Amino acid sequence: MIVPEHEQATEAFNAGEVIIGHVSNTTPDHAIIHLPTIYGIDFSVTKHVFMIWLVALIVFIAVTWAVRRTVRKGDLVPTGFANAIEAVVQYIRDSIVRPNVGTAYVNSWTPLILTFFFFILSCNAIGLIPLFDVIGVLDRFILHTEHTSFINRLIHGGVTATGNFNVTAALAMITFFSIIIAGSRAHGFIKHWKNLVQPGLPWWVYIILIPIEIVGMLVKPFALTMRLAANMTGGHVAILVILSFVFIFTGLFNSALAGIGVGAVVAVPLAVGISALEIIVVLVQAYVFTLLSAVFIGMAINVHH
Repeated sequence: MIVPEHEQATEAFNAGEVIIGHVSNTTPDHAIIHLPTIYGIDFSVTKHVFMIWLVALIVFIAVTWAVRRTVRKGDLVPTGFANAIEAVVQYIRDSIVRPNVGTAYVNSWTPLILTFFFFILSCNAIGLIPLFDVIGVLDRFILHTEHTSFINRLIHGGVTATGNFNVTAALAMITFFSIIIAGSRAHGFIKHWKNLVQPGLPWWVYIILIPIEIVGMLVKPFALTMRLAANMTGGHVAILVILSFVFIFTGLFNSALAGIGVGAVVAVPLAVGISALEIIVVLVQAYVFTLLSAVFIGMAINVHH
């Protein structure tokens, strides 16, 4: 059977494979640093693990440099980047943490909430920068490194670590255990678990209420996990789907002009618009995760308020 040329071109470009390969984590074959498998767990450093380390290092260096620079100058009023950090810190402390956990515990939980915000915001933002795509282009046309080189392994897989459900689940589990710790510190360990249900109700109500409260307790970290990862992945998928129109129409009509026309008129303008929307989503998702974490911790401290 002879396959028409336009069908061959269409089959040559698999949009689904390209999109999933771009947003997903590195496969074990393309791990950046290969490490042994222990008890069935592969400890190799993948793209998302590398990005977590990179973002943590960037945030640590940036914040430490700004604070130490202000301290060395001996100026009580920070300027420049340090002033921006102080504004964010004060806003999160006074507008997010204090209203939820209360004045007595604001200094205890503000560092955790701030860490969530800066880390998630940095992970989200760096995912919008096509740094590794540029490296891939340079490698293809200029460097021509081998398939097993460090650069070639670096350009495989997605770059947005918060689009990985394992990463967001780890962050959500920190919030989950923080809720237990906050409630135990405020009321005692036994009293914290008793506070899951309101006292003074008929005994038969607790048969219904206790399972509901336990499920609600487990749903909180699940909601945090899914909301952040899904939103960060969804934006990238939408952009890639729209840009794929260029290659799809090129294959359908067996003409590069058709692909260029669709790209110039439809794909590129829509991708630019979604990218602009993604800038807002980057900030909103970091804010929502930190806000909900503060709310959940505050609910454990200020019971039945």
